[in-house]
Amino acid sequence: MKKFVLFLFTVFCINSAHAQVNTGGFEGPDINKNNVTVEQALKMSDETRVVIVGQIVNSLGDEKYTFKDSTGEVIVEIDDEDWNDLKVKPENVIEITGEVDKELMETTKIDVDLIVIKK
Repeated sequence: MKKFVLFLFTVFCINSAHAQVNTGGFEGPDINKNNVTVEQALKMSDETRVVIVGQIVNSLGDEKYTFKDSTGEVIVEIDDEDWNDLKVKPENVIEITGEVDKELMETTKIDVDLIVIKK
């Protein structure tokens, strides 16, 4: 029994060592990014992946915010866990990666997956 418990403990320790989170990776151009303006994003189909650059100007509550760029404004929905400890102010220029969310009888939104502060 002691050998079995020791074996399980060893397996657990080895698996835990391999379960470390890798936060590194490539930072540069991505040919799969769909960089668009807010105006273009609002015309796109539901669930289209987009990347928009601009600023969050205010909070609307319930994880919704007003986002703007030089072409217009759109509501973005950012789940609490997607902030990744970032502190974003209205003067910060950010890049948002997400998807267009069109629902019948509702305003088009962007469902955010990733936020990066640009300036």
